[in-house]
Amino acid sequence: MARLTFCGAARTVTGSAHLLEWGDRSILMDCGLYQGRRRDAFERNRQFCFDPKKVGAVVLSHAHIDHCGNLPSLVRRGFEGPIYATAATADLARVMLMDSAEIQESDVAYVNRQRKRDGKRPFEPLYTVKDARRAIEMFEPVDYQREYELFPELHASWHDAGHMLGSASLAVRIQEPSTAPIRLVFSGDIGRRDTPILRDPEPPSGADYLLMESTYGDRLHPPRQDITSILKHAIHEAFSRNAVLLVPAFSVGRTQEVIYRLNELAEAEHLPELPVFVDSPMANEALNVFKSHPECFDDETIRRISTEEDRDPLGFTHLHLIRTVEQSRRLNDFDGPCVIIAASGMCESGRILHHLKHHVSNPATIVMFTGFQAPETLGRRLLDGVTPVNILGRSLEVRAEIDRVDGMSGHADRDELLEWFESVRAGGAPKGIALVHGEPEAQESLAAELRQRGIADVRIPDLGETWELTPNG
Repeated sequence: MARLTFCGAARTVTGSAHLLEWGDRSILMDCGLYQGRRRDAFERNRQFCFDPKKVGAVVLSHAHIDHCGNLPSLVRRGFEGPIYATAATADLARVMLMDSAEIQESDVAYVNRQRKRDGKRPFEPLYTVKDARRAIEMFEPVDYQREYELFPELHASWHDAGHMLGSASLAVRIQEPSTAPIRLVFSGDIGRRDTPILRDPEPPSGADYLLMESTYGDRLHPPRQDITSILKHAIHEAFSRNAVLLVPAFSVGRTQEVIYRLNELAEAEHLPELPVFVDSPMANEALNVFKSHPECFDDETIRRISTEEDRDPLGFTHLHLIRTVEQSRRLNDFDGPCVIIAASGMCESGRILHHLKHHVSNPATIVMFTGFQAPETLGRRLLDGVTPVNILGRSLEVRAEIDRVDGMSGHADRDELLEWFESVRAGGAPKGIALVHGEPEAQESLAAELRQRGIADVRIPDLGETWELTPNG
């Protein structure tokens, strides 16, 4: 018998972490940062519902920070085992973890200056750059579609999830002496078909137990727009106005997709001669990781590599990568139309704030959102037409044109989740499903649909709940 304890992403969409135990061994599936109210995150990210020293290995689905971002804490508290992930995930995690560690250190330094003035005890950072480097050294890359023996009783394989570069669903097989095997599939985050650059999801075949994400389990995405044409129109409009097109975008995934689509326009000679600046050090590092992992590309991207004159579907003549703070500041004095792609995607931090401060009150400016804007974020306020808005301590009237492009979500919707489930079931129906990485409303809706499809045991676990997994027969 084995057991699975839900140590994160239970009834919420953040902090993915699931402990699988059998006999006297255990592995952790994902080790993500919990992201929420500062006080809650401060406590939850420091506490594990298990002893990190006793975990034999981590198996990682992908490099988003809510799936890998607490690995340095795990190491800081005594974990010494290997971290298995696809090669692309390992490389992207290096970028994400170093950035996260620098943020942890700088945020605590800022808070501690105030606490010192108030005579209070200083905080320690959740983890440091040194902890992140130690975690990075523990990565062991794996290939897709190949089964690995992690322990004599446990084998695992990684299957492309189509969610981001290197993302995977995990198929784990436990074979203890004198018992039938237990097949557990962990979906990770499931992507969508026909996403640029990435291959379509390739679900594992068959499962006794299924641990499945449910982010959009209660809704359908709007019909896909012609995103490339929308970007083309916005760029030509900025060019005609002699203005700036600002594109807030997440550094990993979304920025690279926007660049890919702009490259399409450049190759077709539909891009006017204006500079495109990518003003995000992390996005630029991630771009290099993307280019070094063509094994993750879909057939269309591979075709572009072989047919384009520069053999680079993620680069074109007028693309400029901005690295230093001084280079970023000089963009504010740029004379002429341009495109600036900068993080963060929801305009809560990062260099996009400085560009918005300089341009949001100019009626010629266009701001083009490419992703979901959470409530209470600056991005959501801009989309909702709020004016004035506070940016870096200044109250600014919003006179810029605010637009959005839909259809760039990296998460499967309800029907796509169900399609993925049916592909797994075709190789053997699970006798139990646990829904994680979703809000309760989305999970209840998806659970009801799965029960209608003949799965009697569909559960929505609480944080810390344990699921007993028994062999068939």
